[in-house]
Amino acid sequence: MSIDERLRSEFQHAFGRPPRWIARAPGRVNLLGEHVDYNDGWVLPAAIDRAVQIAATESDSGLVRVVALDFSESVVFGLQGLAAKNDADGNPLPGWARYPAGVAWVMAAEGLPVVGIDALLTSNIPPASGLSSSAAIEVAFALLWDHLGGWGLGRMSLAQLCQRAENAYVGVSCGLMDQFASLHGVAGCALLFDCRDLRWESVPLPDGVSLVIADSGVRRALDDSRYNQRRAECEAAARILARQLPGVRALRDVTPQAFARHGGLLPPDIRRRAKHVMDECARVLKAVELLRAGDMPGFGAEMREGHSSLRDLYEVSCHELDVLVEIAGRLPGCHGARLTGAGFGGCTVNLVDRSQVEAFRQALTEEYHQRVGREATVWVCQAAEGGTVVPA
Repeated sequence: MSIDERLRSEFQHAFGRPPRWIARAPGRVNLLGEHVDYNDGWVLPAAIDRAVQIAATESDSGLVRVVALDFSESVVFGLQGLAAKNDADGNPLPGWARYPAGVAWVMAAEGLPVVGIDALLTSNIPPASGLSSSAAIEVAFALLWDHLGGWGLGRMSLAQLCQRAENAYVGVSCGLMDQFASLHGVAGCALLFDCRDLRWESVPLPDGVSLVIADSGVRRALDDSRYNQRRAECEAAARILARQLPGVRALRDVTPQAFARHGGLLPPDIRRRAKHVMDECARVLKAVELLRAGDMPGFGAEMREGHSSLRDLYEVSCHELDVLVEIAGRLPGCHGARLTGAGFGGCTVNLVDRSQVEAFRQALTEEYHQRVGREATVWVCQAAEGGTVVPA
């Protein structure tokens, strides 16, 4: 049974009628440019062929009824009083349900007439793994409501609405990269995205090289204090440096020369965070040129430097991620490896010669288990198209 057939069957069982629409939104992997989107920097993500899918039918009930197939949970919430973050019975919304509720809340605040829906949700993106499962949920519901309303909102506008939902409703101070990538994916390509002026272009990935994702099995919650603390530290750095450098609006604006002159003004922890962001912005721009030139060893070296910076300066890695990167770096056919996503657990991304993928997968999983006593789930991904809504 295909995923669409399963969705239609499960929807019929849950709601007693067939679905009318299927919305799909992919996860994403980030090749370079970590923790710089909320610093107005440049990022290099790719949408992947793992996705959230929603089977849905509009309703005139004024309610949103969602069955989360993978969690064996369901929720019903009204379209009035969304700010309370409660379900229709007055109980707090479960964490996963805050993503669609947040999207509805932001859309309503924009004066968009959100309609009630019955929806069945499933995903093959591992949650809390650094592959943006939360952004994919937001994007799938945003695309669905945009389609049902006939609003014709542009994809960048939808991405910004979803970001606002995660910032203001869910409480994660994320940048725009994840929602952008889920909406704008191009098959076979990474996406060079300027998070300040919102310009972007696709950059083809080389033939013969696969995106290999390794899941450490370590999970983290992004709405805890560590992620938001990193953003606050970056904002503090920008404020301090702007006193000496009036043109600085965000850390993207700090040049290496200016940092050498004024970085000593920053407290040690904040100085390390700022240096990571400054270096990572430069890494992205350099790496794109290497990718366009087909220089995979050079691109891989930038990935390794990026991981070291996330580990030592930004301090968002963990032992398990470091072990995965260290093992991968010694395996034949691996051009580069680094953590992907916010860190604190989750996944690594590896660029591996297609001819070496199976040997790489086996060697990585075996040594990782020997060294840390955990099972790593390793799979091959393709760079995929952005989200869609199609008739069921």
